[in-house]
Amino acid sequence: METIAVIFGGRSAEHDVSVVTALASIIKPLELTKQYRVVPIYITKDGAWYSDDKLKDIKLFSSGAIDEFVRKASPVTMQFDGGLSLVRSTGLGGRKIERIDLVFPAMHGTYGEDGALMGMLEMAGVPYVGCDPVSAALAMDKVLAKQMAVTYGVPVSDFVYFTKSELIDDLNQAVATCVKQLKYPLFVKPAHLGSSIGISRVTTDSELRNALEVAMQYDNKIIVEEAVQNLIEVTLPIMGNDNPQPALLEKPLTSPEDFFDFKTKYMQGGKKGKSGSKGAKGAQGYSQIPAELPEDLYAAAEKVGLDVYRALGATGTARIDMLIDSKTSKVYFNEVNPLPGGLYAHNWNKAGVSSVELVTRLVALAKERHASKQSLATSFATNYLQQF
Repeated sequence: METIAVIFGGRSAEHDVSVVTALASIIKPLELTKQYRVVPIYITKDGAWYSDDKLKDIKLFSSGAIDEFVRKASPVTMQFDGGLSLVRSTGLGGRKIERIDLVFPAMHGTYGEDGALMGMLEMAGVPYVGCDPVSAALAMDKVLAKQMAVTYGVPVSDFVYFTKSELIDDLNQAVATCVKQLKYPLFVKPAHLGSSIGISRVTTDSELRNALEVAMQYDNKIIVEEAVQNLIEVTLPIMGNDNPQPALLEKPLTSPEDFFDFKTKYMQGGKKGKSGSKGAKGAQGYSQIPAELPEDLYAAAEKVGLDVYRALGATGTARIDMLIDSKTSKVYFNEVNPLPGGLYAHNWNKAGVSSVELVTRLVALAKERHASKQSLATSFATNYLQQF
């Protein structure tokens, strides 16, 4: 039986969302297959690593008992030995080493979804689910992702960006630049975060100033985007390596002036009070799946999503967010999520892919990509050292 390590938590503002993704959307369906031994690896908010089957129980986290668990438990370490092994202390200097056959990252945000964890797994030479370090880093940087899209001829809304140091040095100049180059309303976002953390919608200079101050508490790069008029917001989960497969185009049920902040997404079940209970309940509240759009517009949005996925070099899975101007029928690329919250299983379920099938297919894709990389030459015989 193969051993799959599911890594979650981490030093990220999206730590808690990662816990739910791991326990509900990855570990549970993996265990239902009865094909794998699933090992949970939890990374605390200060970066310590722990592993214990008790970490598969959401009540440990929701009750707050995790703090006491961590206080009493011994951290684990990872051993790079021509692969990846989990090393546990057994007391009196003893160690228990467990070989990991494949890693299923469930990390959201910094130090995980942004390519940092993937880099470590690449060095270890172990198969893992999802995007590689380069595509993950591109996807998680909203500025680089938009610049990449422009290079490939994919439309994006007008934007400017600043480093945190630029904002600290002259916040007034940053506000003036935004006002000169963009039109209100604007969205201010930390460039590397998801789950709508630190995002603000602004319509005045004073709101813009405040939003920039908030965003730079979360990131060293801040992007300011011009809102798309006559807005229809859609999102597309995609799965695959060289031949990506789209799920269903999904349309959150909101009015154009609404946007999903963290509280709306995860604490209230979406704009429930405004939209009622129509549509499917997903990670962004109530959604229309598939999005009810004219056939040609649906196809155009799906194409933009697939074009961006391929341009990024994404593998495994990702979610592409797009904005549509309903009057011009123009589709704009917005951003990429290289590890969709909950793997967007609610959408794949509607597309006919069960939660169990979703995780098993992602495991198969991870093995396929790893095998492909293993076939590449990584050494080159030379006489270079003989001259020294």
